[in-house]
Amino acid sequence: MRGPRPEDFETNPSTPITGQPTPTYPAGARKKGVGVRTWLVLCSRGQAQTTEVGKHAIMRRTGLPARDLRILDPLLSYPSTVLGRERAIVINLEHIKAIITAQEVLLLNSKDPSVAPFIDELQRRILCHYHATKPKVEEENYEGETRRSMDQARGGDGEQGDEAKKDAKQSLENQDGSKVLPFEFVALEACLEAASSSLESEAVRLELEAHPALDKLTSKISTLNLERVRQIKSRLVAITGRVQKVRDELEHLLDDDEDMAEMYLTEKLAQKLENSSTSSMNESDTVEVDLPEGDEDDRVPAEFASESNRDESYLRAHDDAHDLLMSTHSALSRNSRGTHTSSTRSAMTNKFDVEELEMLLEAYFVQIDGTLNKLSTLREYVDDTEDYINIMLDDKQNHLLQMGVMLTTATLVMSAFIAVAGVFGMNITIELFKDEKAGPTRFMWTVIGGFIGSIFLYVGAIGWWKQKRLLE
Repeated sequence: MRGPRPEDFETNPSTPITGQPTPTYPAGARKKGVGVRTWLVLCSRGQAQTTEVGKHAIMRRTGLPARDLRILDPLLSYPSTVLGRERAIVINLEHIKAIITAQEVLLLNSKDPSVAPFIDELQRRILCHYHATKPKVEEENYEGETRRSMDQARGGDGEQGDEAKKDAKQSLENQDGSKVLPFEFVALEACLEAASSSLESEAVRLELEAHPALDKLTSKISTLNLERVRQIKSRLVAITGRVQKVRDELEHLLDDDEDMAEMYLTEKLAQKLENSSTSSMNESDTVEVDLPEGDEDDRVPAEFASESNRDESYLRAHDDAHDLLMSTHSALSRNSRGTHTSSTRSAMTNKFDVEELEMLLEAYFVQIDGTLNKLSTLREYVDDTEDYINIMLDDKQNHLLQMGVMLTTATLVMSAFIAVAGVFGMNITIELFKDEKAGPTRFMWTVIGGFIGSIFLYVGAIGWWKQKRLLE
């Protein structure tokens, strides 16, 4: 087979070797980058937007490492997982693959028909949360507030962190003053409810199919009924493993307070904004250095300062501001790289009250545990049916063995009678074979006697085996 000719390639003028052939690609072949996927973004106001971004853009947006994003890859098979990171929560529960931040939710498989009801329910919950935490005045003047907050962020130094913290605290309070769940917990609750409801409905559907099939198999053992029960048992094992994995994941979160503390994204964001504003205020205070007390004659007036001194002070102030911005940016963009260092630091410096999240996880843990108990009960019923079927088959096998013993005994007795007939069939001369002396009467008595003797032998053998408990 011949390869492509040089005329089929375009020469790449940027290559060091002039005239080196490079393959031509159709239009739009390289338009879509590697790892670009379609994500559905739901903001805190309940608005949905579909966007196509790559892996690195998601990593920069959420602060997640690449190995956490592999958990959401639909081409790879990962068990159910709930991970709490510095700036996001990774959710991989059944058909739900999402990333939850303090302000938005990113869904990967939004085009899946099974995810459509979950998206509607999630939007409804986010809208209810938004209306519960934001007054109507802020909803009407949203654009004006956003513009004023941007102006204050440019002009103010310490007011930015205070207002951000105040807004974060206000988002946790209802209009009537009652406390509501943070945004990330609202989204997490929707994911847990969708996953648990899906598993429970599948378990109920399997239970409705299993009981009639098992009862039918008990009444009549056939190949068709056995095949139906085998398929039901395979589905039961698969769904039990999935439910068990979700239960173990929730139990692991409930047993570790540090992992639960990592999921308080809103409070961590408010704390970081407060720390950054405090550090900026301290930095601005350190820039204003008072001159030491002394003679006024020793002080050099500002108008007589040389040009080089002014340039040097300007550069020093510029470097200090640049260092401050870099430190603030690194503090806001720092994420956990799969270790518990950041979680331990946050647990030591900011002891979050995880009781609220613990109650939320406990409720769905009980629901998942109930589903697992229901599947365990169904598994026990299947095992009991299998034991009953095995007992019935063993009983039938015992009856067949007893019938085989009885037939073997009858064959042995008949062989004895045949042996007698063979003895009389020999070519010898005796008085029994002479008609004038014996006749047909003795022949008939001989046959009847041999038959009756065989029956007595058979009955005696069966009675002896029953006495020895070899037969019932």
